[in-house]
Amino acid sequence: MHEYRTHNCGALNLENVGETVRIAGWVQNIRDHGGLIFIDIRDHYGITQVVISESDELKEFAVKVSRESTVSVTGQVCKRPEETINVSITTGYIEIKAESIKILGKVSKPLPFEVYSANEAREDLRLKYRFLDLRNDRLHNNIILRSKIIQSIRKKMIDHNFLEVQTPILTSSSPEGARDYLVPSRVHPGKFYALPQAPQQFKQLLMVSGFDKYFQIAPCFRDEDARADRSPGEFYQLDLEMAFATQEDVFAVVEKVLYEVFSEFTSQKVNQPFIRLPFKEAMLRYGTDKPDLRNPLIIHDASAVFAGTDFNAFKNKTVRVIAVPDCGAKPRSFFDSMEAFATELGAKGLAWLKVNDDLSFTGPVAKFISEEARNQLIQITDSKPGGVIFFIADQLKTAVKLAGQIRDELGKRLDLLEKDVYKFCWIVDFPMFELDPETNKIEFSHNPFSMPQGGMDALMNKDPLEILAFQYDIVCNGVELSSGAVRNHDPEIMVKAFEIAGYSFDDIQNKFPALFNAFQYGPPPHAGIAPGIDRIVMLIANEPNIREVIAFPMNSKAQDLLMGAPSEVTAKQLREVHIKLA
Repeated sequence: MHEYRTHNCGALNLENVGETVRIAGWVQNIRDHGGLIFIDIRDHYGITQVVISESDELKEFAVKVSRESTVSVTGQVCKRPEETINVSITTGYIEIKAESIKILGKVSKPLPFEVYSANEAREDLRLKYRFLDLRNDRLHNNIILRSKIIQSIRKKMIDHNFLEVQTPILTSSSPEGARDYLVPSRVHPGKFYALPQAPQQFKQLLMVSGFDKYFQIAPCFRDEDARADRSPGEFYQLDLEMAFATQEDVFAVVEKVLYEVFSEFTSQKVNQPFIRLPFKEAMLRYGTDKPDLRNPLIIHDASAVFAGTDFNAFKNKTVRVIAVPDCGAKPRSFFDSMEAFATELGAKGLAWLKVNDDLSFTGPVAKFISEEARNQLIQITDSKPGGVIFFIADQLKTAVKLAGQIRDELGKRLDLLEKDVYKFCWIVDFPMFELDPETNKIEFSHNPFSMPQGGMDALMNKDPLEILAFQYDIVCNGVELSSGAVRNHDPEIMVKAFEIAGYSFDDIQNKFPALFNAFQYGPPPHAGIAPGIDRIVMLIANEPNIREVIAFPMNSKAQDLLMGAPSEVTAKQLREVHIKLA
């Protein structure tokens, strides 16, 4: 018989009745019922109930064993009495009648929290004792799910003839949208490596190198602030690139892989084909470039309706309206709380009107709405009796953002979001350039390596702010999974695009030397994308916080409470890398 176990804690069933077996695991619970002692033993695979009924010596020993200690139990498999069968676990029809118990690893300190109810503990404690937190079923199963999802993705990519290639972790710093993590060089005083924000340049170099389809479950490192859907420090993405590929080629692969993965690991409906929304339309209809399409509410532009108004709240403003059907019966407190919410966001208020049976308006601003404006609003919003129209008026960018946030909040408070569905969409036709609001200078709005729609002709002859790019995002239920683009592989077009954004030829050569040099040697057209693994798992696991699907995450302040990072280092270590602290 094996020293520790012959079976795992999820393997035994009625077919094993009468066998003498050995299991090993953690003591989850001990129940002393006088003449009987029950012990639940848990391992990675499940739970098995152990019963001690005859040996007084064994009973005395068992009650002294601490919960979460590891033990090995030898005994005979018995059928449970009918009244004690537990159909919620796979081993619920049997139990082991213990003949011997051996402690393998004892608990010598008080538990910082109850493992079985770890979800209720403070997050800082859970992260500090992550090895205990990970024993909890919910979190443990999330990590198992993550592993299975990654295995499935990897297999699907290989089936699509993608080649898995690892790219460097120590590389050079380049401006890619976030702060770098820097690593000092010991052998090159005063010089630094950077951890890659993404394998962006390397995967493009692989295309220039003659590889056709590349993918990688890639670690990425960005010194960014945490959010519920963003882990600070590092994250993983399904990084992929395709040579001689168009936007449509990328969409075809990614839609198929994501549809199959979400369908494989969840029973919820997945829309197909994925909806496509131009950036401009998404910002108008939803107030964001990552819309949650489970929410049926639509934002309308009513600026023209109030173009000549004398009502100061709307005068010379961008006016967005949100029509909510069957909302008129809500109490005044609902509208007051929505106004308070809007004010907290920075809005100057939140006007609203109820639509009466005769399509007249009732509400705080009804007297400021002319009959002509009323008719136009009814037509624009297709409002019906019993509905409510909310108004957001401000400068363009602010009005767009506020309208999007208020739409989201209305959807949640009114429970309008469609249930049990994943609504995917592509956001396409991003603007190539935008104005920096502080400097009023033109800058890249998205990915500087993207191909402008219309190529060199567009860069030479169009207003830069009117140029669209072959850039795209994929969004699911309001969560941006990734950005991608058809790459600008033409050095002449690249130089012109960067010139418009204020970069000189020398800037390109200095900041992107390898990529720009490689593009002088016959680069193929290529395109790619990089969906976030952590966010995919978060959505499938139905977790609101991304840290719940990462084995060893940092906290919201980018601290690893388990390992104590970031930490101080010795003076000797600093001298070796030629750094002196101020």
